[in-house]
Amino acid sequence: MVARERVTIREVAERAGVSVATVSRVLTGNYPVPPATRSRVLRAARALDYVANAHARALVGGGRKMVAVVLRQVTSPFYAQVAEGVEAEAADRGWLCLVGTTGGDPQREMDFVQLMREEGARVVILVGGVVEDDAYRERVAHYAQALSASGARLVLCGRPSPDPELPALVVEFDNEAGARAVTGHLLSAGHRRIVFLGGLPGNTALDARVRGYRAALAEHGLPEGAGYVVDCGLGREAGRVAMERLLRETREFTAVVAGDDMVAAGVLRAVADAGLRVPGDVSVVGYNDIPLAEDFNPPLTTVRTPAEELGRAAVRLAVRDGAPAGRHLLGTHIVVRESAGPPA
Repeated sequence: MVARERVTIREVAERAGVSVATVSRVLTGNYPVPPATRSRVLRAARALDYVANAHARALVGGGRKMVAVVLRQVTSPFYAQVAEGVEAEAADRGWLCLVGTTGGDPQREMDFVQLMREEGARVVILVGGVVEDDAYRERVAHYAQALSASGARLVLCGRPSPDPELPALVVEFDNEAGARAVTGHLLSAGHRRIVFLGGLPGNTALDARVRGYRAALAEHGLPEGAGYVVDCGLGREAGRVAMERLLRETREFTAVVAGDDMVAAGVLRAVADAGLRVPGDVSVVGYNDIPLAEDFNPPLTTVRTPAEELGRAAVRLAVRDGAPAGRHLLGTHIVVRESAGPPA
């Protein structure tokens, strides 16, 4: 895929029918410009997808080096750890780190990426699993090409690239292998009726974890229909409500693989409220190994993901001269604690 050439200020001036100096005055805001002229220039700039070359200005003027990290939310321990890694690596290199949250809103994500282009951020990092539909693919292709044209880099952190030809770095961990390993841990303990609770169809990270769960069941000789996936999404409350509903419907399971540790926290709460014991009646495992996981009651067996290293690696690779676009995969491993044991 051929990258677009950067739109120049001269092209904006030609489209708006004004001089280059007038465009410069409108975009910098340093001089008064008639409202009608200003409006015409801004319309032309938007139509051409023009952003001022803040990157080049920073190189000439010794300006600040910036990396931007865009998260769904900062209240999630996993996202917070990734952001901490980005900040730490940026600080080690004397760069500034800007953090934006989207709440899962694609328009907010687009607005933030555009703002970072205009502010001259040299690296923009998008974090976390997504629903990979046509709108997402189109959006990321635009980000990658536009940032590359302005001398910046796009990093997809914990999510895949929709096109290997895009000028984007991918830094992620093996979601499927982690889920396969932790499900295999339960199977090796003797469990055969295991529920995956926390699915979100279309989400790249959770779909990979479901694949790993199903792969482990198959590797241990269970029939294809042995898997049972509860699609409730992520979050402690989602896990609690889904587990309460599951316990009302059936007790025909002995273990739960939670989509992440916060879902596991909700599962533990629901099990306790039902008067059951973990792991005596139900074994529970999670994913991510957030800092509080060892303080759960009981301490949670989970998959440790390199969240902080994910953030650090995203910065390290993006600022390295000549680092190739492509996929960089980090490993995971199981942390065994007290929430999983043999079936009753």
